[in-house]
Amino acid sequence: MPELIEAATRIAAAGNLPKLIDEYVGRVNTGDARLSIAHMRSPVGWTEPGQRPEFDEWTVVLRGVLHVHTEAGTLEVREGQAVVARKGEWVQYGTPEGADYIAVCVPAFSPDTVHRDEHP
Repeated sequence: MPELIEAATRIAAAGNLPKLIDEYVGRVNTGDARLSIAHMRSPVGWTEPGQRPEFDEWTVVLRGVLHVHTEAGTLEVREGQAVVARKGEWVQYGTPEGADYIAVCVPAFSPDTVHRDEHP
C-alpha cells in the first residue's frame, strides 16, 4: 500500500549563507538510504564548499539559476532545466541570483559520503 509522507524534515545546510533544505525522502526523514529527495530554497549569493560525493545527484531548478562549477567549467541551470552530477565528480553549487530546486541523490545524501572541500 502507498505510504503518505506527511511532512519534510528541515536539514542544516552547508554554505556561506542560510539555505532551507526540506528532506522528504532520505536518511533523516524516512530512514531510507536508497535515495534522498529534498526541496532547496537558496538565497541570492549562496555558495557551498566544493564536493566529490559518493552518490549521483539530479537537480531540477524550479525558480532562479543554479551555478554548477566543475573541473571542466561552469554550468548555468535555469528554471525548467535539470543537471546530473555523477558519483565521484567534483562539483560546487551556488546561486548568485537565488534559486528554488529539487535534488535527488542515489544513494541517499549523507554528510559522511559528500566529501566536501575544507574551504569554499
